[in-house]
Amino acid sequence: MRLSRVIPVLLLAGGLGLFLLARRGDSAVSPMNLVGDQATPGGLLRVSYKYEPSTYNRFVGADIAQDGLARLIHATLIRLNRATGQLEPRLAREWTSSPDGLTWTLKLREDVRFSDGTAFTAADVVFTFQALYDPKVKSQLDSSLRIKDKPLTVRAMDAHTVVIIFPAPYGPGISLLDAVPILPSHKLKAALDAGTFQGAWALSTPLTDIVGLGPFVLTEHTAGQRMVLARNPRFWLKDSRGRKLPYLDRIEIQFTADQNADVLRLQSGDVDVMFSTVRFEDLNALRKLEAQSVIKLHTAGISIAPDLLWFNLAPNSPAARHRPWLQSEGLRKAISMAIDRQDLVNRVFLGEAVPIAGPITPGHGEWYVADAVPAVLDRDAARRALAAAGLTDKNNDGMVDDAAGKTARFSILTPKGSTVRVRSAEVIREQLGKIGLLVDVVPMEIRSMINTWSTGEYDAIYFSVEFDSFDPARNLDFWSSSGSFHVWNPGQAKPATTWEGQIDELMTRQATSINTAERRRLLVEAEHVLAEHMPVLIFAAPKVILATSARVRGVTPSVLSPYILWNADMISVTGPPAK
Repeated sequence: MRLSRVIPVLLLAGGLGLFLLARRGDSAVSPMNLVGDQATPGGLLRVSYKYEPSTYNRFVGADIAQDGLARLIHATLIRLNRATGQLEPRLAREWTSSPDGLTWTLKLREDVRFSDGTAFTAADVVFTFQALYDPKVKSQLDSSLRIKDKPLTVRAMDAHTVVIIFPAPYGPGISLLDAVPILPSHKLKAALDAGTFQGAWALSTPLTDIVGLGPFVLTEHTAGQRMVLARNPRFWLKDSRGRKLPYLDRIEIQFTADQNADVLRLQSGDVDVMFSTVRFEDLNALRKLEAQSVIKLHTAGISIAPDLLWFNLAPNSPAARHRPWLQSEGLRKAISMAIDRQDLVNRVFLGEAVPIAGPITPGHGEWYVADAVPAVLDRDAARRALAAAGLTDKNNDGMVDDAAGKTARFSILTPKGSTVRVRSAEVIREQLGKIGLLVDVVPMEIRSMINTWSTGEYDAIYFSVEFDSFDPARNLDFWSSSGSFHVWNPGQAKPATTWEGQIDELMTRQATSINTAERRRLLVEAEHVLAEHMPVLIFAAPKVILATSARVRGVTPSVLSPYILWNADMISVTGPPAK
């Protein structure tokens, strides 16, 4: 999981059984991904992309740019199909588990080579997990690949057999391997042994040294402008007709922070894929272009990564030292009851969203319980909650004041250029004014905002944590008090509050149970505790709508990031680019 990516989103088809059954496969891809006669090998796909990687090393870079790049140039042992929720063989051609689900034996493909021609073996898998868990590396993936805070044990039985031992039962099963790109031992082992792995594959690294097992290789990176990825001629997958994948010759990623420019480029034929989801104010114009066969819109479903409003709840935060009411539960409850969620859905999302109050959305499929966290609009109750928190209108100016008579005022940071978030924050500001709260909306460059979050120098933030699995147990970094994306007070050595300890205990049990009904019950209980204390406020879950040019074929859209490029090896184009 990653902060707005947060890497990112799921409609779990078939339930837990998908993850507990051993699956087998050969070098042909699953029929559900088959493009068939529509696929034309060759060609260039141009993608507009908001985020630029700060490193080529996925283990030390947690945001959406690093994750997206890793899924193009690396491969995993097993892949989660982001459209169906099913597991698919990748570097592992088959796997079996022990009856207790703790020991997994994976048979690796024997015909696989890295992009530089070096043979892939079980030693690369063992090395990858050594790097992931090395405390000097401080990998962003470490905490999400632990069960009950303990690492997996990974052993090579022979050159093409790996055994993975779980330290405890784990509900999502082997699906967690979808998050781990397998790295080349022959390129990175020296850095790990020397304790310099964290600095390996920095942006200054020659691109020929960036070696992977994925469908593409990175051939060009011009900072602030573009990245170019070429077809990896040694990629090992074939389609069901025996044709080598990927179909595309090249992918060109064009960096742009302005979504207005994204839309114009798509409309004019300068790009083929908008990486970002479609803005709702652009839908009417894009639907007209679709009717003219210029573009194609793809609706993936309801997002499982709704935007969140959270306050800085870290003890002794700079803001709370002078305005302790900023950390009051009464303030958060008042805000939740003051927001007309349906009005927000209508005005910002133009009806293409559902009002919600909890982090589990209809997009989570079987994990979603509609009445688990009811949304309440009651501004009189909101004013009473403010009064209970010590905020009342002392001078009859319509705005509430603190105990010292100062107007209760706070700022909400949100990413600059993200029009949906900025407009949502403005609607929130407007509606909170109706209960006497004074709010400043402060759009910031995204990296500056994330840095501000990490230093704790903020009042509140309106952003998202983008989950990378439908199963909530795969996203414990958000739920757990020790998690990196426990956004309101991340990385706690021990739970700062009793209720956070309760959620820790509930979600640990939820993650380590293999009884689906019990897991659902525990999740709802954790949602109730979260809703009682409201460390995050959630108002709407939008539809995930994506746009491509009409020349793009083989798109399998997902609510999980990367929404289209997760399946880039199966994408093809017809004819030359429009421009």
